[in-house]
Amino acid sequence: MTSSGSAPSLLPLPHHHHHHYVSLLIGQTLHQSPLWPRLALSLWIWIGGQVIQVSGSHQHFHPHSIKIPGDITLGGLFPIHARGPHGLPCGELKKEKGIHRMEAMLYALDQINSDPELLPNITLGVRILDTCSRDTYALEQSLTFVQALIQKDTSDIRCSNGEPPLIRKPERVVGVIGASASSVSIMVANILRLFEIPQVSYASTAPELSDNNRYDFFSRVVPPDSYQAQAMLDIVKALGWNYVSTLASEGNYGESGVDAFMQISREAGGVCIAQSVKIPREPTAGEFDKIIRRLMETSNARGVIIFANEDDIKRVLEAAKRTNLTGHFLFVGSDSWGAKSSPIAELEDVAEGAVTILPKRASIDGFDQYFVTRSLENNRRNIWFAEFWEDDFRCKLTRPGIKLDPDKKKCTGEERIGRDSSYEQEGKVQFVIDAVYAVAHALHNMHQDLCPGSTGVCSNMDPVEGRSLLNYIRAVNFNGSAGTSVLFNENGDAPGRYDIFQFQMTNHSHPGYRVIGQWTNNLRLNLEEMQWSGGDKSIPDSICSFPCNPGERKKMVKGVPCCWHCELCDGYQYQLDEFTCETCPTDMRPTPNRTTCRPTPIIKLEWNSPWALVPASLAMLGILATSAVVITFIRFNDTPIVRASGRELSYVLLTGIFLIYLITFLMIAEPGVVVCAFRRLLLGLGMAITYSAMLTKTNRIYRIFEQGKRSVTPPKFISPTSQLLITFILISVQVLGVFVWFGVVPPHTIIDYEELRPPNPDLARGILKCDMSDLSIICCLSYSIVLMVTCTVYAVKSRGVPETFNEAKPIGFTMYTTCIVWLAFVPIFFGTAQSTEKMFIQTATLTVSMSLSASVSLGMLYMPKVYVIIFHPEQNVQKRKRSFKVSAQLHCINRCFYRSVNGFVPVFVHNRASNKQRVSPTE
Repeated sequence: MTSSGSAPSLLPLPHHHHHHYVSLLIGQTLHQSPLWPRLALSLWIWIGGQVIQVSGSHQHFHPHSIKIPGDITLGGLFPIHARGPHGLPCGELKKEKGIHRMEAMLYALDQINSDPELLPNITLGVRILDTCSRDTYALEQSLTFVQALIQKDTSDIRCSNGEPPLIRKPERVVGVIGASASSVSIMVANILRLFEIPQVSYASTAPELSDNNRYDFFSRVVPPDSYQAQAMLDIVKALGWNYVSTLASEGNYGESGVDAFMQISREAGGVCIAQSVKIPREPTAGEFDKIIRRLMETSNARGVIIFANEDDIKRVLEAAKRTNLTGHFLFVGSDSWGAKSSPIAELEDVAEGAVTILPKRASIDGFDQYFVTRSLENNRRNIWFAEFWEDDFRCKLTRPGIKLDPDKKKCTGEERIGRDSSYEQEGKVQFVIDAVYAVAHALHNMHQDLCPGSTGVCSNMDPVEGRSLLNYIRAVNFNGSAGTSVLFNENGDAPGRYDIFQFQMTNHSHPGYRVIGQWTNNLRLNLEEMQWSGGDKSIPDSICSFPCNPGERKKMVKGVPCCWHCELCDGYQYQLDEFTCETCPTDMRPTPNRTTCRPTPIIKLEWNSPWALVPASLAMLGILATSAVVITFIRFNDTPIVRASGRELSYVLLTGIFLIYLITFLMIAEPGVVVCAFRRLLLGLGMAITYSAMLTKTNRIYRIFEQGKRSVTPPKFISPTSQLLITFILISVQVLGVFVWFGVVPPHTIIDYEELRPPNPDLARGILKCDMSDLSIICCLSYSIVLMVTCTVYAVKSRGVPETFNEAKPIGFTMYTTCIVWLAFVPIFFGTAQSTEKMFIQTATLTVSMSLSASVSLGMLYMPKVYVIIFHPEQNVQKRKRSFKVSAQLHCINRCFYRSVNGFVPVFVHNRASNKQRVSPTE
């Protein structure tokens, strides 16, 4: 094996021919390639333009490279150097991402070439180029890989002596391992596909490289960021977060990763992006402080999904620390953060709790043994190793003509990696080895199929056909260097296998990354092993809105599906689902937590209620008093006072009074069909009987005395039978109306849920009652009220009756008092319509009013008579002494009216010829 420094494969061309030569190469290739006729013009402009951009800084087309000859040559692209400062393509050496990874490829080649089972009798060679972490520069380097495929016309090229030029035949590269950065791989993939050279990357994870139509010759042994984004989304959901921000470094890696996360989160739902912030390639002063301020605009989104390079991660953490936000942000970092210590150095308190992911990997012991034994003597094939040596050991090698820097010690060459310098295997070493082995296995399988039984490369594989090799690469399936299977899907992507880390500070002296889970198509996360800022075990929140309490609905914020306001389902509403409040059915009310409905309690007026006890007590006293009056009248039925009061109508009137008291118990009793029927019948009947009898009495008295003023002829229908007939006719109107009501609407019970339905549903009750509304009650009593008013009118007209006639004035006082009682009843009855105890108040008001009106009638009409009958029986006798003159004057009237009063009627007659006369009762 040999190495070359800047040895070009072509004789150097004068600088002024450089651009012409690149255009010539591409133009000739496209003309001779039948596969790409439509791309000729665009490709010529695109590649030529890219080369022109960087050619000014390079005098030679071929840069420094490592060339190791072999039967089959592979290409390699590694970021040996960082991106250079302005005006320079390359910067400082990258020890881990550059040298470690490049040495991993050389190590893999050594292993394959020494393996008798894999590609026996075939030696793999390599051409390794430096991309300098810049896509345009890498494109220029990659032209080296396609030189052998370009048919060159040298007929117009002559040396100064006229001889044709001697052009060294370049090696033919059958496949390329690399590149590292996604932006570089994308740029290189565009040219390699034109020349059908398969490319296998060990670190490029941009999702767009999964597009098999645009990057059909690209494969990778690392999973794409779309898997990484899915793993990060699963982590976010497992932590219960639904409102996060994203932070990306400008470029393919950062932007593609965040785009993949946002797309997957939109498709999956349940996670919203509060802010999507991009870090510029060349951030200005104060840029990161501005980024932190912008993230704080949505401070509830504490989770930050970060796809950024190491430098940007470090500066974000520094800005968060400057603004005293240590512990506020909860970072979920991509594999660019991984388990690296450099981004969080001296920022451990800000990074505490950060969750990061890395493609599942293992440290390759064989590579460690290989690399630590590398020295300046045994590793001359690596043309950048001397530079690595100086950087790693911080010394200076002496070179002819170069003066030694006095600030640096001189390298002795006896230094050893890992002994005199720190060494830790770079994380992508495993994937570099797997990528080389993937191509080797594909070549091995192709050799077995195309060259059966032959040793070495046969004619069928000379040259190696690129598309055929691609098919063999996509078909490989073997155990890689870490023991896991290496295979590709139809897009050339490796399966997603990730380790999940969390940076924890178990104590302040030994912080570190701890594996807390894995992701292989699905997430396995040990939440109990996680800890956050300050060692807190409880998972912090990163949500836009906290969950609504039971009984509250979500009112969504327009355009942000993870943000909402919680609104209580008020009144009689319950929570139908998380977005809807629904009104409970009429017979139900919401539960205390308003998640469902429950039956409304049904109540009725109970006997032990004060609203029932008071009316019932009054009614019972009234019934006892009425019974006493009736018994007294029956016992002294033939005495003058009883006879003078009109016995027949008195018994009818007392019956009405008794029924008025009795209706109280029916109004309190539990509603049923029978109770409701009797309520309808007796509610107005008792009053109708009472006031029909009183009206008949007052009307008779009025007619008698009015008729007596005009003539001695008695008025009609004043006999007891006539009076009873008139009374029963008046009563029959009420009875007829009730029976018509029975026929139209049969009596039944109802449960009224509307009457007792206050704003507070906890107080709602269903009332078991008869089908009698307030209006129907008033209608039922209206006829009795008409009788009462009419009776009052006659009582007023009969107010001039002499005191000796002791029946008219008590009736008048009775009616006046009754009217006052019922005038007070109306506002009380209707003024309680909005009360929560409306039914109880109205029932009590109605029954008490009826009992009072009955008591007034009983007390004023019959209690004085009973008092006289019981306590002054001497006054309950007929008076036989009277003046002769008066007897003569009234002889005719008494004779005519005798029958009407059953032989005992006190009368008052206006004598036209004389003044008013007082008379005593007469036979």
